Parts: sequence; C-alpha cells; structure tokens
Amino acid sequence: MDFAVPQDLEDYYAELVDFIEAEITPLQERDDNMRFFDHRREWARTNFEEGGLPRHEWEQLLVEAKRLADKAGHWRFSAPKKYGGKDGSNLWMAVIRDRFAQRGLGLHNDLQNEHSIVGNFPFVEMFEQWGTEEQKEEFILGGFEGTRRVAFGLTEPNHGSDATFMETRAVRETRDGVDGWLINGEKMWITGMHVATHCAMFCRTDGEDGDARGITCLLVPNPTEGLEIEEWMWTFNMPTDHPRLSVKDVWVPESAMLGREGLGLALAQSFVHQNRIRQAASSLGAAQFCVEESVKYARERKPFGEELARNQAIQFPLVELATQCEMLRLLIYKTAWEMDNMPHAEIEKTISDKVSMCNYWANRLVCQAADRAMQVHGGIGYSRHKPFEHIYRHHRRYRITEGAEEIQMRKVGAYLFGYLGPRRGKFAAKD
Repeated sequence: MDFAVPQDLEDYYAELVDFIEAEITPLQERDDNMRFFDHRREWARTNFEEGGLPRHEWEQLLVEAKRLADKAGHWRFSAPKKYGGKDGSNLWMAVIRDRFAQRGLGLHNDLQNEHSIVGNFPFVEMFEQWGTEEQKEEFILGGFEGTRRVAFGLTEPNHGSDATFMETRAVRETRDGVDGWLINGEKMWITGMHVATHCAMFCRTDGEDGDARGITCLLVPNPTEGLEIEEWMWTFNMPTDHPRLSVKDVWVPESAMLGREGLGLALAQSFVHQNRIRQAASSLGAAQFCVEESVKYARERKPFGEELARNQAIQFPLVELATQCEMLRLLIYKTAWEMDNMPHAEIEKTISDKVSMCNYWANRLVCQAADRAMQVHGGIGYSRHKPFEHIYRHHRRYRITEGAEEIQMRKVGAYLFGYLGPRRGKFAAKD
C-alpha cells in the first residue's frame, strides 16, 4: 500500500501554482476585480434588478480566467486527450480540487458556479458514453469552443429526490415526415439556463410513476417556442441562475434523444459519480481552509493578554474537525483511485456507496468547519470581511443538490445491509 501522492502529480500542481501566481492572481487584482471576492462579493456578482442573475462583468471575468487556463493547457485537464485534454484522472482531480479550495476564495477556483481553471466536465463523460458521433462532435467540442452549453433538467417543482415520479411527459409525434417527441411539463432548479444553449430534459416516455425505466433524456434547444422561464429562484447564496421553467407543446426531433429510450435514469447516474467525488474534495479543502484560518487567528488573538489558542474550548472543536479532515481525505483519495481503476459502468455497482460517503460527509463537515471558524473569529468571523459566511452559504446547498444527504445515506444503507451492491443477498432470510 502506497499512500504517497504521485511525484508527477506534485510536479503538475506546482506548475498550476506558478500559473495562478503569474496569470490569475494579477487578473483578480486588476480593475477592482477584488470586489468579486472581498466583502462586496455578493453585491458585485448579483444583478438584483434583473432577477438576481449573475452580473455580466462577473461572468466575463470567469470566461477570461478560463481562456487563460485553456491557453496554458490546464482548463481541459480532466477531458480526454482527443478533445484537447490530458485524460486527468479522478485521483488527480480530487487532489487538485482539495488543494485549490484550501487556498481560499479566488479566481483560480470559485465553486459558487463551478468555476475553476482546471475544469470539471461531467457532460463530457455523459456524451462519451451515451451520445451519437454527431452529438459528441456538437456538444463536446462545441462545449469547449463555447458554442454549446447544456443544462441538466431532472428536478421538478414537485419532484426532486423522487425523480422517478416526474410529471414531465414526452409522447411520440411526427411533424413534416420527421419522427420526434412532444414535451409538456415543468422543471425547477435547472442551473445555468440563462446561458445554456440546450437543456438535457428528462421526461417520462413510458411506464408508471415510480418506474426506473421509461424515462428518456431529450436535448431541448434554448430558447425554443414553448419553453418559458417562469422565475429565477433566489437562494441562500446569490446570485442565482436556478429557474423554474415550463415546457408546453415543445417538439424536438428523434435526433434530440441522448442515449437509449427509457434508460435516461441510468444516464443521469453516470453524471453524478464524477461530480460527487470531485465536489467532495472541494468541500474537504474548504473545510481545511476554515480550520487553518481559525488556528492562525487563535494564535494571533490575545484576549486578557494570552493567546486564544491556549483555551481548550478553542482547541478541542478544531482538533475534532482537523481529525475528520485527515480521515476523510484518505477516503476521498482512495475512492477516487478505485474509480480510476474500474470501468465507469462498474462504479455504480461496486463503490457507489463509497462515493456517497465521501460526498455527504464532506458537505456536512465544511458547514461545521465554517460555523466553527465564525465562532473562533468572533464578530469579524460573522462579518463579510471574512469568507466563512460565504463558504457556509455556498456549501450548504450541496447537502441538498445532486442527491440530498439523506438519499446518499440511503444508498450507503442499501449497500451496507445487502439490498444493493457487492453484498446483495448476503443477509437474505433463510427458510
């Protein structure tokens, strides 16, 4: 067993740090761009007069950072080489995202909208597995070129974790001799629709409510007649790009179907594993940042003439958080390594529970660490002059999105008790 981070990964991370210091930090400090990261961040990023959407200047800054990273060969790191990437593995991505988040808020890695100079592209794997050759060319290459951006349309106003009960329906309809689908329904929390060129819309095309089969993914152009943004949902952390939308008599041709008819839920599952392990690494890194900042402050602050850190009431909560960070880091790295050493389709059957363990615990841990950092820092910790309130408000969403922690715990329970996974049937009752 070798727990050392590979030397070539250490060398590449050093290269990334050099790039950040040479290209990204100067951009962040130019033209008062610090307003997007200091105490003004929420107001600077949010156009409150236009539905709470991200301000154009903020999103253009992120585009510029990605352009610089792409030019330097970093942005597409995790993508396959044939698309200009470096076949970056889950382990390497976990280490990079952990360490990026440990650096604190910055243009190098702002997770409020999944921005990073080392991009995460779950849609690439989805199209690679399920897309036609034409779809791969249009949406993978188009995604990197900026001509295509796909939003993920699974959740509905009345159905989140119970996705198999979705009410959006698609029925076959031929128009002008072209086979296709007619879609009606509602969706909610479909992130990025203000800039998306398409929505990967999951619809029931067959079967009964609750059936895993019978859900199909259709690529719906945005804008298109019949697709309406009803409102932008204001959230705990602003800006928002999460709408409630309706689809009324929206027609798409057969060629808009991604994957096989009725197997859309399996397609959706292929989306979440990469996202969950990498997002877990980011939450871990942010938690570590909160701990380290609290330790430094506790050594510097001297109430009653003595270091705050001398008090065990300060030490012990941070000791517990630091311990959890260390243990969780090992589990995340190990799980990411295991994902790299098995076929993608095998992940759901074998170690999906480990991915869920990493994700739900990391998301809970970062919220605890941010809250503790506020407490250690006192009044200034509660203020927006420190980043802890931002970290808390942002990462709190991940205890709900992409699988609420209760749903992920159910997955772990199903594997643990042998209802799913490698232990399936192990505890079956004997006659």
